[in-house]
Amino acid sequence: MKAIVATQDKKAAVVDKELRPLNYGEALLDMECCGVCHTDMHVMHQDFGDKTGVVLGHEGIGVVKEVAKGVTTLKVGDRVSVAWFFKGCGHCEYCTTGRETLCRSVLNAGYTADGGMAQECIVPADYAVKVPEGLDSMAASSITCAGVTCYKAIKESGVRPGEWILISGLGGLGNLALQYAKNVFQAKVIAVDINDEQLEFAKKFGADLTINPLREDVGETVQRECGGAHGAVVTAVGKSAFNGAVDALRAGGTLAAVGLPTESMDLNIPRLVLDGIRVVGSLVGTRKDLEEAFQFGAEGKVVPQCQSRPMEDINDIFEEMEQGKIRGRMVIDLKH
Repeated sequence: MKAIVATQDKKAAVVDKELRPLNYGEALLDMECCGVCHTDMHVMHQDFGDKTGVVLGHEGIGVVKEVAKGVTTLKVGDRVSVAWFFKGCGHCEYCTTGRETLCRSVLNAGYTADGGMAQECIVPADYAVKVPEGLDSMAASSITCAGVTCYKAIKESGVRPGEWILISGLGGLGNLALQYAKNVFQAKVIAVDINDEQLEFAKKFGADLTINPLREDVGETVQRECGGAHGAVVTAVGKSAFNGAVDALRAGGTLAAVGLPTESMDLNIPRLVLDGIRVVGSLVGTRKDLEEAFQFGAEGKVVPQCQSRPMEDINDIFEEMEQGKIRGRMVIDLKH
């Protein structure tokens, strides 16, 4: 089969790869597509260590073509996910208390396990989430990572219907966060981005207030216009985005951190204490979160903006990603 792997020279390559036999509890998928995420680029660049030879991808959708002994949750013909949360140990304090993505023995697709950017993929059957009828595979691929990550982060923010949530960074993640916030959580959305095109995009999807931090102070504007945000989700990767989001929160507000900047954010400890501000990290989502996120996509409440590309375009896609040229999500077509 053909697969996209990380190479020693910090590039991606399409190679021929032979799959091993299935083990107990595993399923073999005929892959349909796999989205491209910034995390794939980090893995390729060896930012998290040398992963030469690993098959990239954690936004995969495939159809079950074979199951091994011990599989009770899937059958041939099911359409399922290949997600970043690939497998947990199943018995630690995190796996048994609804926080399975924090499992210390976790396997992650496209990082510590071969991922979904291949014509075939082996998955642990109990960890592959079924895609509901009515949800297109390309759209499902975006929800498998970007969608569920945003959905979980909004949950972590604690925002309730009618309250204000700030979303900083309106790229592939932020655009989906806006749709979940508006159409699922029924919140009022403040969209923040340094790119005016992204802000216009946000307005079309229902943003109630848009701010370009290159022209306006985020904290001052939000406090003036709506008395402060009840919650914030930061998908941007700049330190200033996190600082601005904290400044924009009202007393009792919560910031859910999603982006991974290399810098440390500034925290005014007295304000955190006196105003009861919470800052929490939000890491992708559990299998249950993904099931819910898929269902809202099937109901049309969230519509990912996707573009299909062939496997051979992978390095071009990464280059466009670095240059900030991508709108929505790029999805690798693995069927043709």
